[in-house]
Amino acid sequence: MSKTVTRMGDGSSVVLSRDEIRREVVEGSEAAAVKAKIPALEENEVDYLVDMFASPMRMWSVERGHEAVMTKDGGTNTLISSRLSSGIAAPIGRETAVRLFERAFAFDSMEVGHIDYSVKPSKFIVSVEQEHMELLQHTTVFPLFYGFMPNLGLYYRPDGQFENPSDLLPLGKIDAARRTQEEALEACHDDVVWQSRMFAETGADAINYDTVASTGDAEFLATLRATRTISSETDMPVEVSMAAEMVLGFHGELEYEGTRLAGLWPHQQMKLVERAGAAIFGPVVNNNSKKSCAWNVARAATFVKACTAEATIPIHPNVGNGVGGVPMFEVSPLDMVSRASAAMIEIGKADGL
Repeated sequence: MSKTVTRMGDGSSVVLSRDEIRREVVEGSEAAAVKAKIPALEENEVDYLVDMFASPMRMWSVERGHEAVMTKDGGTNTLISSRLSSGIAAPIGRETAVRLFERAFAFDSMEVGHIDYSVKPSKFIVSVEQEHMELLQHTTVFPLFYGFMPNLGLYYRPDGQFENPSDLLPLGKIDAARRTQEEALEACHDDVVWQSRMFAETGADAINYDTVASTGDAEFLATLRATRTISSETDMPVEVSMAAEMVLGFHGELEYEGTRLAGLWPHQQMKLVERAGAAIFGPVVNNNSKKSCAWNVARAATFVKACTAEATIPIHPNVGNGVGGVPMFEVSPLDMVSRASAAMIEIGKADGL
């Protein structure tokens, strides 16, 4: 029986037979279905993924006419940084990098964001960031987002003014840990709203709240409230891009409009993001680096398909390093990036990436 060279979730090569690939795909899909109580992939969808991973072709793509638009987090780090997004440290400025993404790489949209991507540090240089946005609005045509992370973790000591729940919980101080999260989320919410308003005034085409709920349900609540405020007060669309497939219950009792936030899976997160008024939802599915890419892609596509089945806003799953089926490796291998991307569109029915 012929075998195919494919990859594991850490980027290493592995040789699998067609039957082994099918088993990986089925098990990956079932892993998502059991966890989130959603339908597993149908037989024809499994067949598509098996054909894709059993193919010896270096690259894979979508059917003509199924192309999808792209939004991006992390801005121009791929070009100008040597450490972030597998950057190449090109000796150019941020404005030049954005123009290259438009004119050389034919991106559909681009994000302007500071290299220190969290709202807490970037708010102090917002006037400089507004200059970058204004200059780029004069020299580009495609939509320009401004992006940043709410990153509630920076509001806790030693970086912030609030007690750190990670210090309190091991001591059994559960009430104090919950209280400090409730206080910190209010400060985070205020900063997110304030900075978003600054870019609405500057003429940004949209805003991207990225890596949302990285510190759990309190951060998710702060972001949902900010999304509600900005989407109702301005005409600037809001994209909410998550940090993980499940919202961690670091607080455990927080709710948004009667729905408990802890433990929500992507299709459940999407419903709240819709209700908050967001224009785009970016689900994230984390990889298991010890499993094959066939397993990880099938699992991710199963989660995303459950989102798109009920969504009324565009769904842009994150297909990046260590998420969405792409291996956790410093330089993302294009053979798996192309397969994960195609699976999100053809199987997950995503509107964009």
